[in-house]
Amino acid sequence: MNVVLDDRLLIEELLVGIRRPGAQLHTTAYWYYRACRTAILGAGGHLSGPFRELQPHEQVRAIGAMLELPEEIGLPDTRQLVPLMVEIAGRYPKLNLLNLEAVAAARALAATMWLSPEAANGVLPAVLDDELLAWEIVIPH
Repeated sequence: MNVVLDDRLLIEELLVGIRRPGAQLHTTAYWYYRACRTAILGAGGHLSGPFRELQPHEQVRAIGAMLELPEEIGLPDTRQLVPLMVEIAGRYPKLNLLNLEAVAAARALAATMWLSPEAANGVLPAVLDDELLAWEIVIPH
């Protein structure tokens, strides 16, 4: 089963693990960027919370994990996603780039989207429903 992780769940996977048996994890370039930016710059908010809770030596390890995304976590090819993003934008012209990429990734991979509670409160679930794409809320530890 292919799964697309949002940025918060990507952080959770890299710090403590949320993988389920049979799940092939993926994320998007935008979500990966946001997770790395949070790890390095500590922008605050729900994304940086897991890093603030770590001891200094654990923070160094966590930042290293963010900057070297394991091969087991897929990143869909932009060449495949951009045409889908353009198509999806035609149906949802106000959808931002982050959400366009996420929907395109879920569609390209025939994946279930795992959303953190914060992401599930946004516009993405309604668009995923409209596009007949599976999603579920996964609560980080």
